[in-house]
Amino acid sequence: MSKKPAKAPPRNPAKSVFRTVSKPPVQKPARVAAKRPAVPAPDDAQVRIARALEAIAAHLAATHAGANPTLDLNAADAFVWHPDGRLSTVPRVSRVEIDLLKGIDRMRDILIENTERFANGLPANNALLWGARGMGKSSLVKAAHASINVARKPADRLKLIEIHREDIESLPALMDILRAAPFHFIVFCDDLSFDGNDASYKSLKAVLEGGIEGRPENVILYATSNRRHLLARDMIENERSTAINPGEAVEEKVSLSDRFGLWLGFHRCSQDEYLAMVRGYCSHFDIALAEDELERDALEWATTRGSRSGRVAWQFTQDLAGRLGVRLSGK
Repeated sequence: MSKKPAKAPPRNPAKSVFRTVSKPPVQKPARVAAKRPAVPAPDDAQVRIARALEAIAAHLAATHAGANPTLDLNAADAFVWHPDGRLSTVPRVSRVEIDLLKGIDRMRDILIENTERFANGLPANNALLWGARGMGKSSLVKAAHASINVARKPADRLKLIEIHREDIESLPALMDILRAAPFHFIVFCDDLSFDGNDASYKSLKAVLEGGIEGRPENVILYATSNRRHLLARDMIENERSTAINPGEAVEEKVSLSDRFGLWLGFHRCSQDEYLAMVRGYCSHFDIALAEDELERDALEWATTRGSRSGRVAWQFTQDLAGRLGVRLSGK
């Protein structure tokens, strides 16, 4: 007896529908795009700010490019250094004739000899002129520069560059400019001193002797100061009291003056030296006054000022010339 074939199991309608109907594709890019906020169009204020910033940037770039213009060093014998990299010419230096500097003969001769050696390409020392106020320290530097240039050809003339005390930190940049120049330069800083926590003296130390490049052979530094060690006494005492090793701290400060190979001390003048200064000025500018009257007026002027110095003598001469109607030409 034959067996009947087994019946196939009935299909599940629900499962058939599930298998035959496919799911719609997931539109992921559409969802991501929907989450991103639309970038707003720039308004007028943003456009104006952007343009203003571009203009400022362009102005700063132009200013920086013009900070170091090509300078003709033949244009003058004296210049003033600016920390932005400029050297401005000084057509006429305010100075006193070297023959009118009385009472400082020894310092005058030493500085002129040192300056002349330097101008001739021979070894010379940086010089620190220190001491009493008004005794002709800065006048001597300017007069020595002028006297050396009297008989020199334009190509051999010394250049005098003044750097202000507050710009000492930019001294290395000035050295970079002068190093490749064809002239010899006296870099001059008047009334040099340091107070408080001022650390700019370290730039000066490096230029004087300690830097890896050292001082350029065509540059010498002359400085004037009322202090022999360029630092206030309370500054040195503070270093001594707060340092772990007081001796080393003070040595760090005092060693700055030691890097000037030439020290020239200026002291208060006597009454005879003061009167000699006054007579020298009056003779040079043709100021005629009786000797006894000139001496009496000059001493009275010094008494009211409380000091005798070359500066006081010059101030008296200016007052006397004004009273007598004499012009101080040829200064």
